[in-house]
Amino acid sequence: MIMNKSIIPNIVVKPKARYERLHSFPHLKKFVHSYHIIIENQSNEVVQLVSRHWYIVNGFGQVREVQGVGVIGKQPVIGPGERYEYDSWSPLETSLGKMYGTFTMLNVGENQIFETDIPEFALNADHISN
Repeated sequence: MIMNKSIIPNIVVKPKARYERLHSFPHLKKFVHSYHIIIENQSNEVVQLVSRHWYIVNGFGQVREVQGVGVIGKQPVIGPGERYEYDSWSPLETSLGKMYGTFTMLNVGENQIFETDIPEFALNADHISN
């Protein structure tokens, strides 16, 4: 299999985060954020999400990397014009931070691996900033 970043440019990832006040403990420096991810296949190809690679950056600029197979235990197949959505969460040691990364995808018809960027999004404890 060949790794390429531009085989299918029409995979669009839309992230949205939310601060989870009830699961956070600011006095213990634990700020929990949930996030909702939408992956839209705007191509004419069938693709499969194979793995993820996240960069989670706290307010001090310290980076934690998370890699693994699939998302939430699944490796979804997404047909042309379809979308896949999932929810997950991440703890953070500071009230502010950000996440970004890549999904490794498989172009099923061509049997080729490629990466799709996950746009950067803010992790923001709303009790501090909103």
